[in-house]
Amino acid sequence: MNDAEPLLRVEGLCRRYENGSVQALEQVSFQAQAGEVIALTGPSGCGKTTLLSILGLLDRPDAGRVWIGGQELARVKRPSEFRARHIGFVFQFHHLVPTMTLEENVAAPMIALGVGRAQRRKRALAMLQQVGLAARAGFLQANVSGGERQRAAVARALVNRPGVILADEPTGNLDSRNGKAVMALLSAQAREAGALVVVATHNPEIAAAATRRIALLDGRMPDQRVAHEMPASPGQLEFA
Repeated sequence: MNDAEPLLRVEGLCRRYENGSVQALEQVSFQAQAGEVIALTGPSGCGKTTLLSILGLLDRPDAGRVWIGGQELARVKRPSEFRARHIGFVFQFHHLVPTMTLEENVAAPMIALGVGRAQRRKRALAMLQQVGLAARAGFLQANVSGGERQRAAVARALVNRPGVILADEPTGNLDSRNGKAVMALLSAQAREAGALVVVATHNPEIAAAATRRIALLDGRMPDQRVAHEMPASPGQLEFA
């Protein structure tokens, strides 16, 4: 980490459910810079998804504060607009719209930003090309594999060029080769576009591809570890 203002700042984050009887997060604090790829690791139920949900304005903490790009999330008045401009999501399950083609799914986030139809199509097709799905652009999700659906979800998350990308088990439906290629694409987005990528994962190989690892246990941060260097750039991606 350098002395530059952090892109993400988390201070004393706490979240409890079921009238306070279930502790999901307890005093979680960390900072992250643009260009980092952070792996959130830990067992199921440790708080990884809860943390991503709060960072993405899908949930609110009971205590603590979060800033993205100097903007405190508690003060954001239009969360959906903020998400469209600044945050890309890759969920554990792809959440593609089943009645839309892959191209239309990838193009959809640009509508909120007022991008014209021709430009939406151009950028959507370019992103599908990057994830190896150009030939599937006109297909519905029912006609592609689970791995292809998840790769389309990655393309959708990147298409607005967000500053922060939140990914919850993004390679869970992919084989090893495609999983590594998707992680390389996310890492390249951090390195070349200056984005921050936060990935929740159980996969030790995916965690090892991050630049930093944050472990969660029972909603707390017992340790942090530095991982290895980033994987290859998009020009070296290979999809099965």
